[in-house]
Amino acid sequence: MPIDNVSDTARWVAVYRAMESVRRDALFNDPFAARLAGSQGTQIVKELKHGKSLAWPMIVRTAVFDEMIMDRVTNGGIDTVINLAAGLDTRPWRMPLPASLRWIDVDLPGITEYKANAMRDEKPVCRYEAIVTNLTDASARTALFARIDSESTTALVITEGLLIYLTADQVGSLARDIHSMRSASWWLLDLASERLLAIMNRYWGRAVAAGNAPFQFAPADGTAFFEKFGWHEIEFRSGLDEARRLHREMVMAPLWRFLSRFGPPERREEFRRMSGYVMLERSNHST
Repeated sequence: MPIDNVSDTARWVAVYRAMESVRRDALFNDPFAARLAGSQGTQIVKELKHGKSLAWPMIVRTAVFDEMIMDRVTNGGIDTVINLAAGLDTRPWRMPLPASLRWIDVDLPGITEYKANAMRDEKPVCRYEAIVTNLTDASARTALFARIDSESTTALVITEGLLIYLTADQVGSLARDIHSMRSASWWLLDLASERLLAIMNRYWGRAVAAGNAPFQFAPADGTAFFEKFGWHEIEFRSGLDEARRLHREMVMAPLWRFLSRFGPPERREEFRRMSGYVMLERSNHST
């Protein structure tokens, strides 16, 4: 299997960013993606079932996250971005972020060191910091969040491509700990439905499970899952709707849309929310 551990999924996604960046109508430009993906990332995409043809969800997610991050930077008054399980993300180098913004990447030692070496000659556009922490270590995570919170006023937390690899208990614990940071005003995440989880496992389940990174989290109650931990949805962008808007739809999408017209409204809404990019806002309480 091409995936040896969860960090390899970052190389996989970097290949897709590189593919998009060379298009004439590219939604974004990541000049570092090919370098970061390396030959291992290329091999992963080559060996995965439908590896290239199913690039569109990752490309759309990257573009939409770019938009939602810039909205909070421009309109939310944030002074800190906390990117959990940052992988090989390059936004601090490629986006027009203010120089005063503090951007903190958090990830495991291997992928953090690899990225630091690959980007050592590049200058970030903002105040950048990489912190090595195993986010599944509750005590280490708590200590890290407390330190960041003491140094921040208004923060945006990002978990792009992370939650699906966690159990519901792990996501709940993480949600509670993020809420413990008083500066954490917003949380940007991507969310899969149970239906999408089944599809992903059908295509890629064996490959990611072999690398000890199985797909797991897809709450039946959607974003309502986060309410008991002090978070509520303020924006939901449907992955399918956004793919249509950005002209990156999968081949069968028009047929799916046509067929969905004949279903009840609840079924159409389930289809629309099969995958999504979600901005959560901090509530004043959690249980």
